[in-house]
Amino acid sequence: MNWPLAILTGAGPVASAQAKLGWWLLVVSVVVVVVVTVLVLAGGFRRHSNETSMVEREGAGVRWVVVGGMIVPAIVLTLTFAFTIATENATAAPPKVAGMTVDVIGHRWWWEVRYAGGGSAPTVITANEIHVPVGIPVRLELTSADVIHSFWIPRLAGKTDVVPGQRNVAWIQADKPGIYRGACAEYCGLQHSNMAAFVVAESPAQFEQWTNAQRDTVRAPSDSDAARGLVVFQKSSCMACHTIRGTSAVGRIGPDLTHLVSRMTIAAGSLENTRGNLAGWIANPQSIKPGNDMPTTPLRGSELQALVAYLETLK
Repeated sequence: MNWPLAILTGAGPVASAQAKLGWWLLVVSVVVVVVVTVLVLAGGFRRHSNETSMVEREGAGVRWVVVGGMIVPAIVLTLTFAFTIATENATAAPPKVAGMTVDVIGHRWWWEVRYAGGGSAPTVITANEIHVPVGIPVRLELTSADVIHSFWIPRLAGKTDVVPGQRNVAWIQADKPGIYRGACAEYCGLQHSNMAAFVVAESPAQFEQWTNAQRDTVRAPSDSDAARGLVVFQKSSCMACHTIRGTSAVGRIGPDLTHLVSRMTIAAGSLENTRGNLAGWIANPQSIKPGNDMPTTPLRGSELQALVAYLETLK
């Protein structure tokens, strides 16, 4: 994939504050290692002249212990403690009320993302992508459907555990448009490393346009191949696991497919969302992501092509 898991630079207030603390800790650690190494080497090669009295050497040793072993470490640790508390205070809550709340549910091995609708508006449900407006704090409520995961978008925020039966809270804010890749940072099983998440930061107008499009339900396909594909979908095991709003498919095991084509990837970042990859994923998902819950669907070539044609209408 072309979206790197960048960890050294922040693109939002949470990650930027945490990055500054991380760089401070790194610099302090390097300085300590260098100073201790130099002192050990100097002590090993130093030869006191006969003119230096034992009293003078002991006095110098005491000063080194007091200054180098007590005063300097106390100052450094106090600064580090203050820096850490300031960072925690700055990242514990957004400086202003969050513009929205997004539910993120960890599954083996993908992320379910839900935006609650206001009033009569339906809930937006997608997978592995969190769209956010630039410059607006977003509250994330994290939980798990199975085992412990850890949600991590390095350029936007640090890691937050995702625990079954418990709702943990984090917040993110993107300062500029872009696609920010994340990952599960807690080993959760065979395909732990293939459980990517993406935050798509866009202008408020683009975000509103995306949200309105995601709330739409699908219509019956007009193309004959796609219409046959809908029949294939309804008669196969697909319907038992997936939801497509506007049809009779209401499965909850796998991702909601209502707007499948609007997503950049399939299989939680394992493949780019192209026609060929989609066909390969349907035909033999275990060869791509062994151990996932999606079974191999026995379809004839014509049925597979019709099914893909239908899925490509889910925009």
